Amino acid sequence: MTIFNLGSINIDHFYRLPHLPLPGETLAATDYSTGLGGKGANQSAAAAKAGVRVVHIGAIGADGGWTIGRLKGWGVDTSAIATIDTPTGHAIINVDAGGENSIVIFPGANRAMPFDIVERALAGARPGDTLLIQNETAHQAQAADLARAKGLHVMYSAAPFDVDAVRAVLKNVSILALNAVEAQQLTAAMGVTLDDLDVPELLVTRGADGAEWRGDGKVFTAALHKVTAVDTTGAGDTFAGYFAAGRDAGMTPAEALDLAAAAASLKVTRAGTADAIPTRDEVAAFRVNG
Repeated sequence: MTIFNLGSINIDHFYRLPHLPLPGETLAATDYSTGLGGKGANQSAAAAKAGVRVVHIGAIGADGGWTIGRLKGWGVDTSAIATIDTPTGHAIINVDAGGENSIVIFPGANRAMPFDIVERALAGARPGDTLLIQNETAHQAQAADLARAKGLHVMYSAAPFDVDAVRAVLKNVSILALNAVEAQQLTAAMGVTLDDLDVPELLVTRGADGAEWRGDGKVFTAALHKVTAVDTTGAGDTFAGYFAAGRDAGMTPAEALDLAAAAASLKVTRAGTADAIPTRDEVAAFRVNG
């Protein structure tokens, strides 16, 4: 099968800091680097590194040509990435000594892409394929409508969180992925419990406390491996991409959950975003030796 990912592509700017800035505080960074990021690119990288076929649907500006080469290098099909007359999205990522982060995003081309990019990409999709979506691009609800009409599974990562964006796609979502904070925000805004959410499958990541899957009246949990965190940026995207890849490859929810937990655990031991996401072989070795 194939995972089609309507996903953001960002140029990440990393600043290492002794601690995250307080209001009104100016800090000198101890290190600076750039890399490929965006929740979409991260999830495409994770799913491709997990060993499944991934088609990334997105847009960049003239300044982002190198991002396509990076995605191709990991095996991502980039034929559905358009270059438009809007700067590539970018993110300012502050990372403290303990690996925690604070991020500011400029959407750029991610929000300016035309819908016909999505239509052309999904023209070749088949029933049983998967559409990944995150709340960093344009056309999420339209893409979900089109995907469900074609018989695709739809997995939606509700981040950055916006309750109206969730409501707009929820009727078409097969798997809703949230972190613990987003889960609290969504249930509070909708006045329901997690069990009351009208979605076939619910995936909730809880940071160092692991993750859980809910569906068909069942709950499965997975604990993260005990590691020393270097950088938590992209850990949730690694989890989501690996979970989607596991399900696409025919794994049960519990199997995909364990695989994703191992991949996210290994990711946080490395600095960076898409570049730092481990391969399937690295995850396998980590599960044996970690």
